[in-house]
Amino acid sequence: MSAFGEDAADATAVVAKAAIEMAEPDHDCPRCPRLVAFRSANRTEHPDWFNAPVATFGAGDAWLLIVGLAPGLRGANRTGRPFTGDFAGNLLYETLLACGLASGTYAQRADDGLRLIGCAITNAVRCVPPQNKPLPAEIANCRVFLQATIDALPNLRAIIALGRLAHESVVRAFGQKLAALPFAHGREHALASLGRNLTLFDSYHCSRYNTNTAVLTPPMFRDVFDRALKLIAVPAE
Repeated sequence: MSAFGEDAADATAVVAKAAIEMAEPDHDCPRCPRLVAFRSANRTEHPDWFNAPVATFGAGDAWLLIVGLAPGLRGANRTGRPFTGDFAGNLLYETLLACGLASGTYAQRADDGLRLIGCAITNAVRCVPPQNKPLPAEIANCRVFLQATIDALPNLRAIIALGRLAHESVVRAFGQKLAALPFAHGREHALASLGRNLTLFDSYHCSRYNTNTAVLTPPMFRDVFDRALKLIAVPAE
């Protein structure tokens, strides 16, 4: 690539990164009263925690978007970075590093210097819910931010949904019917909306429960990412 081409690519990534930041809810987002009350209680009990909507983490030129359900109470809600500081992040970031989708060292904190390469991580719900269970209305309320994040990534070609609820929110963000695109680990779906053609890859969530019970094993998880990586070897239409 020429120097001009590199500069143009860098400029596109910077613009996309700015668009991602604009797609995030405010620090005191009022959309979901139950989540607002829980956030307020956590700010009182743990004033040194992040305790705010957790923004998307990753590269503005991402071709892959990883979508979880919501921040963990003592994970992203504490550290301020998706999947950082809780058990689920261990397998996710280990896999990203092994696949060349991240560089550095994952040290379970937001200032560990870890950098994502060609990918970004977000959640269907940006605020931590009580008992890690957002209500359907809360998922729907937050979908505007998920849609904005997807729209802000000009190079996006694939989405990996971690769990059924994340899968369903992505499908709804594209205006498609859940019955036509059912969730199953390892399944792939074609998504098309407003002239964009993407592939949705389904995975079980990398939670402690799923990994401890072998519902999801590291090889199963890695396979989903390997198949997404094969996608970028095929020229975009």
